[in-house]
Amino acid sequence: MDTQDQHGRTRSSSAAPAGKPRSRRPRGLRPRGLLVAAAAAALTLTGGLATPLNPAPQQADARPAQAKDDGKKTLTVAVAQSVDSLSPFVAQRLLSTSIHRLTYEYLTNYDAKDNHAVPAFATKWEPSADKLTWTYTIRSNSKWSDGKKATAEDAAWTFNKIMSKEGTATSNSNFVTNFKKVTAPSPTKLVIELKKPQSTMAALDVPIVPKHVWEKVDDISKFNNDKDFPVVGNGPFILSDFKVDQYVKLKANKNFWRGAPKFDELVFKTYKDQDAAVAALRKGEVSFVAGQPALTPAQANGLKGEPDIKVNNGPGRRFFAIATNPGARTQDGKKFGDGHPALLDKRVRQALFLSVDRKTIVDKVFQGNAVEGAGYIPPRFSDYTWKPSAEQELKYDPKRAARLLDEAGYKKKGGKRVGKDGKPLDFRILCHATDPNDKAVGKYLKEWWGDLGIGLKVNCLDDVSVPWYAGEYDLAFDGWSVNPDPDFVLGIHTCAALPEKAKESAATDNFICDKKFDELYEKQLAEYDPAKRAELVKQMQSWLYDSGYMNVIAYPNAVEAYRTDQIKSLTTMPSAAGNIYGQDGYWSWWSAVPASGKSSSDGGSSTGVIIGIAVAAVVLAGGGALIALRRRSTAEDRE
Repeated sequence: MDTQDQHGRTRSSSAAPAGKPRSRRPRGLRPRGLLVAAAAAALTLTGGLATPLNPAPQQADARPAQAKDDGKKTLTVAVAQSVDSLSPFVAQRLLSTSIHRLTYEYLTNYDAKDNHAVPAFATKWEPSADKLTWTYTIRSNSKWSDGKKATAEDAAWTFNKIMSKEGTATSNSNFVTNFKKVTAPSPTKLVIELKKPQSTMAALDVPIVPKHVWEKVDDISKFNNDKDFPVVGNGPFILSDFKVDQYVKLKANKNFWRGAPKFDELVFKTYKDQDAAVAALRKGEVSFVAGQPALTPAQANGLKGEPDIKVNNGPGRRFFAIATNPGARTQDGKKFGDGHPALLDKRVRQALFLSVDRKTIVDKVFQGNAVEGAGYIPPRFSDYTWKPSAEQELKYDPKRAARLLDEAGYKKKGGKRVGKDGKPLDFRILCHATDPNDKAVGKYLKEWWGDLGIGLKVNCLDDVSVPWYAGEYDLAFDGWSVNPDPDFVLGIHTCAALPEKAKESAATDNFICDKKFDELYEKQLAEYDPAKRAELVKQMQSWLYDSGYMNVIAYPNAVEAYRTDQIKSLTTMPSAAGNIYGQDGYWSWWSAVPASGKSSSDGGSSTGVIIGIAVAAVVLAGGGALIALRRRSTAEDRE
């Protein structure tokens, strides 16, 4: 199902009933529409058509600056994902959370070089001796874009509002679950009291919002933050305009405490076809393209050697996986959905695991632009990454898979696996219609599982989140953008992440709930010793691997491209070799320097320190108002 991703998170979200928050999905998808949303979508779609009342309609101008004649320096990023919400309290998709990274400050940021926590809205943070009280010094030189001073009171109000769960806990509830009390004794002092020690206090990926604006909102659960522009924020950019499934525009915050961005405007422009986005890059209509979330090998190879285009191929922060439906349920144990009962048997799940040839997928589908998968945390986060031992490894072994299916009672008859009830063993797998990797891997799975006698229907949808939240699937292609701190992406598999009501959106990824996993999660959260915590995180990944619930197939590279005649310099994250798009922070777009070549807008170049990179996201969607769009995070993705 891109926090972080968030977290990532990144996930896209399904459409829930009006006013209900949604949880993240790794890739953006169009949720089912409401009547009001459909009407809004119709107005949006007809706004660009010639009519008797509008004989010469104006098209939305999201062209790069050099195509304009106003001298404005604009960086245009082609994205395939739609915004689910512009509200930091409910947004789950990577694009949405990336925009919040750019427009609101967090207490801390991540260094572009090695991901360690660095000052942001807070200049320093100190725990008490018992680690139950954390005091943050809030910077005195941060202002909201409407001119008002940003203070600790804004941070306290934000955290307390999430803790209230008044439709505000969808995106970042895991960060505050252990909070006992949050206060602001002075404009520059924030105090957070905990119920028990919490190791993520320097990695609270929560956008701080202006109290004086948000306290006037009647129902935050229904507020999408998309009515009044410019939106008040205190990040390096100010959200200035938005049109559903067309573009998001941000202007440089000239008063940002770290210094103003070098580009005057940043535009995220939606493309419903990845090849069309690549073509736009070739023609100079956009400055940057990252794909969904990466360029295909064919697209990347086609761009190599093109004049004024640079292809970046570095270690990514995502994983590509198959998730099984272990039985959808609510927090109080009520079961729902129609997941195949065979997948409740660990032997069946592991048999499927054993009949997936990861090497072939990396070689043939990703064409070498990925690393074979194992644990939940990509190798780029070396402290937390995990691999199974030789004895534990569930490597490609169709014969062993067949034996496990026999043991589970699914014997082969006439070429088909049949259960004790006489029914053939057939599964459905949810596939993102916009992702070529899902479709390509689906063909391999049909062949491999077919050889075992298992039928497979690859169900490719524009919006997989609808059946996903309803628990109406057997398996699904899954993926998250993982944060430097793994707490969020692991927390989506705890019992607390399950929905309170059937078919209601929640933080859960695929309804996993296990006492052993929850115990390990609580231990890692309370462990301050880095080495001991890392060991607990690895134990959690080992449990996920053995369970067969999550089959992490690969860690795809970040394959992306930009025009060197529009962008002079960008820094990857990690700075030595990493990604440009979808980072943990605002570094890339904040520090990007306009080119001064023949195609630049004014021939001038900017100076400044380039230190890191930011983020934006991936995967397309359809029309509709945000109220019909509203995922996890987390992940991502948070991504």
